[in-house]
Amino acid sequence: MPSTLIAPAVEFAEVPRKKWTRDECAQLGAILDVHQYELIEGELIQKMGKNHPHSLALMLLVEWLRTIFPGRTVGQEIAIDVRPEDNPTSDPEPDAVVFSQPYALLIPRPKATEVRLLVEVSDRTLAFDMSQKAALYARAAIADYWVLDVVGRRLIVHRRPQSGAYQEVVAYAEAEAVAPLAAPDSLVVVGTLL
Repeated sequence: MPSTLIAPAVEFAEVPRKKWTRDECAQLGAILDVHQYELIEGELIQKMGKNHPHSLALMLLVEWLRTIFPGRTVGQEIAIDVRPEDNPTSDPEPDAVVFSQPYALLIPRPKATEVRLLVEVSDRTLAFDMSQKAALYARAAIADYWVLDVVGRRLIVHRRPQSGAYQEVVAYAEAEAVAPLAAPDSLVVVGTLL
């Protein structure tokens, strides 16, 4: 007679994974559309398709950022360098980024020290944006990292990176306002970005 197991009889080993580098991804581009993926900590993460709420929030966010930051310093989905030790295995493309100077002058690619504000718009990737991406950006010492939580209708602001983690993480509700560190007099009401 069959019996019900309360716990698995054996432990299962971790499934083997291949850790990728930027160079390997560039070579892989000859046979695979790597633009559908983002390299984070050696793993190719498939980018989520952007639905209407995500696209609208990103459009409103970038439109607002361009009203307060000078010409061509605001970019969308531009790959950035992070901490030198993380660069070989990470090639993040944040949804929105504000640079310290116009993007055209950041050759060959923007470095973390040239980032004034970095934003991920999250409708299905909140846990990933709040954990792995937050740690990656904190290790790169990006001082102002925002996650615009479309589903939760809030803005989660990460500041004071130290030892690979943000020491200050504050969630702002729809009716609350916050300003970027790089433009402290430019408050935005969170609901206007959603």
